[in-house]
Amino acid sequence: MTGRNEFVVRLGRAAAVSLVAGTVGGAAILAGQAIAARSRHYAQPELSLALRATVGRADAPPLRLVLLGDSSALGVGVDRFEETIGGQLAHLLAEGPTGRRVHLSSVGVSGSRSTDLATQVARALLGERPDVAVILIGANDATAMVRPADAAAYLSSAVRRLREAHVEVVVGTCPDLGAVRAVASPLRQVLAWSGRRLARAQLSAVLDAGGSVVDLGTETGPVFRADAGTLCHDAFHPSADGYRVWAHALLPTVEAAAAVASRHH
Repeated sequence: MTGRNEFVVRLGRAAAVSLVAGTVGGAAILAGQAIAARSRHYAQPELSLALRATVGRADAPPLRLVLLGDSSALGVGVDRFEETIGGQLAHLLAEGPTGRRVHLSSVGVSGSRSTDLATQVARALLGERPDVAVILIGANDATAMVRPADAAAYLSSAVRRLREAHVEVVVGTCPDLGAVRAVASPLRQVLAWSGRRLARAQLSAVLDAGGSVVDLGTETGPVFRADAGTLCHDAFHPSADGYRVWAHALLPTVEAAAAVASRHH
């Protein structure tokens, strides 16, 4: 999910506009929960994790895969490359029926919002062009109560720039923030509502820009809600199991994008 505790920055405003808090007492509850959330210790980016790696047989068809987005694109919450979402996706692509040699990189930055994607796109297009870009973004926008249309517009622009550079794009939408156990109810319901609104805006924006979309909230939210083990020790970022759930949800769409990219070579 994303960047440490940025989601508490504007929660005073969230309290005022939420569907849950219809009274002064309700707003006070939300404000108290925001303070409690701010005081928690959250997982930090693991600097020793490789942001560039090659996975797969040397004689397998190559696939250049780049990850963009927030802490999810870095694998915050785990401490081994094989446990990150990029590492797990690379291994799945390498070991699958098409057997790719995956050259993986990540330009994601913990705490990023959709406004930060422009810089990441520029970095992703430096040097040899990637075949497929996977963008994981939205949780920081949703928790900061950014207008869905505004966040979706920045995402759409990023997708269009990548597509114009002949990069296939797969976007994982804002995950189900209702599964986050670091935040108590009713604040958790407010964040879940905000995330759903953003995910809907992201879906249409990405399709209009020529990208492919995986609705992570719909496809994996029930698993995260049912199993606390899908979150790491901070009860906010995914664990190795959580990233595995996301990787398997993304895999079919990433494989399809990789097949399209291969036909264009």
